[in-house]
Parts: sequence; C-alpha cells; structure tokens
Amino acid sequence: QVQLAESGGGLVQAGGSLRLSCAVSGGSFSAYGMGWFRQAPGKEREFVATINWNGGNTKYADSAKGRLTISRDNAKNTVYLQMNSLKSEDTAVYYCAADRWGLGGLGWSGYDYWGQGTQVTVSS
Repeated sequence: QVQLAESGGGLVQAGGSLRLSCAVSGGSFSAYGMGWFRQAPGKEREFVATINWNGGNTKYADSAKGRLTISRDNAKNTVYLQMNSLKSEDTAVYYCAADRWGLGGLGWSGYDYWGQGTQVTVSS
C-alpha cells in the first residue's frame, strides 16, 4: 500500500519561507512522477509544481515560478517544495501526489496516490 505523508506546513509571515516534505512509503518512489497541489477555502484544488521520476523535468504554475522550487531525493523517498517570498494568497492546504507512470503532470486526475495534506497559512 502506497502512503504519502506531508509535513512542514505552518504559520508564516508574508515574505517568509517554508519547506514542505512528502515522504512516500510502500511503493517504488524512484519510479514515480510527483506533484504538489493546493486547495484554498472555497476554491478548487490547483496545480503548483511537478517533477518527473529522475528529477530531470520540472514544471510550475505561473503563480509559483521564481518563488517555489520542487525537488526530490530518491534515496530518502521524499519530495520537497521550497517556498520563498510567501504571499497571503499562498494560504492553502498543500497536497503531494504520486504518478506511478513516472511523468508527473499538471492535472490532478493523472495522479494515483495522494497524501492527507498540510496546512500553510501566510499572514499579511
């Protein structure tokens, strides 16, 4: 059974930084494409960033470019989201997801496994 566990969320002031982690167990992490999505209150879940199985290809939402960085450590079965220059509009529950076909991608429907989410709150 594949399990994803996010951590690293919390309360931060605008302009601050956080690093989210997502630890994957029970599967073949090094073969998975990984993604981060977020959902703010009253809004739909939206794409944030994705990374393919070997880390050679990353893509970002326009709102994330230049501020958020996705990376992975296949030896630790973990994917990260470094978030800098945080804004109040970044406030949301952040979810990591795994695509067993290795590519990742922008659409949430392309992912097979999901974590429970971690809350990020940015105060202005």
